[in-house]
Amino acid sequence: MSDTSESADDAGETPDGGDDAAAAVDAEEVRHVAELARVRLDDDEVEAFTEQFADILDYFEALDEVPEADRQEELVNVMRPDEIEDGLTQEEALSNAEETEDGYFVGPKVS
Repeated sequence: MSDTSESADDAGETPDGGDDAAAAVDAEEVRHVAELARVRLDDDEVEAFTEQFADILDYFEALDEVPEADRQEELVNVMRPDEIEDGLTQEEALSNAEETEDGYFVGPKVS
């Protein structure tokens, strides 16, 4: 168990000195996610994933710095209006069917 606490402490440190995202992800959380996903990880993989998760969280923090875009004017529908057209009659629809019964298509039985 002491290995877990030591690796969790190591996970909080990053080479660039920042520890915000890394502190948010520790080895126990990586092991918990792996357990939920039913994936077995050895200690080296846990350490690698801890770093990767921290990097991913850093990317999400970078998204907070993206300025909000101006909203466009009210959008309008550029599609043509629906037009009602006559469809096929039941006899026309069934005219090419191999087999029909009581005005319906008959297909293969599925069991």
